[in-house]
Amino acid sequence: MDIGFVGLGAMGQAMALRLQKAGHTLTVWNRTRAKADLLEQSGAFVAETPAQLASRSDIVFSMLFDDATTESASFGAQGIAEGLRDGGLHICCSTLSLEQARRLRDGHAERGQAYVTANVLGRPPAAQDGSLYVIASGEALQIERAMPLLACLGQKVFIAGSDPVQANLVKLSLNFMIYSTIEQMAEVFTINEKLGTDPALMFEIMTNSFYTAPVHRNYGKLMVAQDYDQPGAPVTLGLKDVAMFLAAGSEQRVPLPFASVARDRLLASIAAGDSERDFVVLQERVRQEAGLKPR
Repeated sequence: MDIGFVGLGAMGQAMALRLQKAGHTLTVWNRTRAKADLLEQSGAFVAETPAQLASRSDIVFSMLFDDATTESASFGAQGIAEGLRDGGLHICCSTLSLEQARRLRDGHAERGQAYVTANVLGRPPAAQDGSLYVIASGEALQIERAMPLLACLGQKVFIAGSDPVQANLVKLSLNFMIYSTIEQMAEVFTINEKLGTDPALMFEIMTNSFYTAPVHRNYGKLMVAQDYDQPGAPVTLGLKDVAMFLAAGSEQRVPLPFASVARDRLLASIAAGDSERDFVVLQERVRQEAGLKPR
C-alpha cells in the first residue's frame, strides 16, 4: 500500500520505519528534512510538502507535536487536505486538544475526505518493535480500512467509538493517569527514603506484589535510576497534555483536582530548569519539598 507519514520525531520515525519494514511503499515529510534521512536511505520518498506526500498516498499518517503544527500540516498552504487523493484517508496519531480534534474531523468532512484518530500509548522503543497500544475512533468502514496498518504498529487496537474526538479524550485521560502515577510513586519513594529505605528496594517490593503494570515498572525504573536526561518525553510535553486534559474537564464540567497537582509539578520542574528533561524528573520536586538533596 502507498503510505504517507508526516512528522518524524522520535515516535513518528519509529512508526514510519515499522510500516516500511512491513513492506509498504512510504512517502515521508518532516519540517526538518534531516530527520527523513534514515527513511530515505531505506527507500522512502521524501516529499517537499504534505500536499505532495498526500497526492502519492492512499493513507496518510500524521504524528506531530501539538495543535498548531497539526493544523498547519493538515489545512495550511500545501497541507495534507490539498493533496489527499479521492478516497484518501488521514489517520492522525498526535495528542491533541478536543478543539483541534474537532477541527480535523469537521475540516476533512467538509472536503469529503476520510479521517480517523489513532492515538498510541508507549515510548519510542515500543514503536520500534510494534508493541504500542492503539486507541482508534472514527467511522466503522474507515477503521476497518486502517486496521491492518494499526495492527502493524501496536500489540492491541482499542476502538473508542465512531467520533474521532473520542480517542483523543481517552488518550489525554490515560496520559493524565501516567503523570498522577508518577506523583504517587514519587511520594512513596520519598517518604520511604527519608526513613532509610532505598528507593530501589521499594521499587522491587512494589513491582513484585500488587503494582505490576507497565506504568509502574517502566516509569518507576527510570525514577529509581534518576534517568532524566534521555527523555522519551520531556516535561514540556507533559505540561501540554495535562493542560489539554484540564481544558477538557472545563468543557465537560468535570472537576479534575489531581490533574491540577500534576500541572503544578510540571510547572515547578520547568521553573527549576528541567523543561527538556524526561517528565519523571518531577519526582525531584517531591524530594526537594521533603528536604532531600539530589542523589
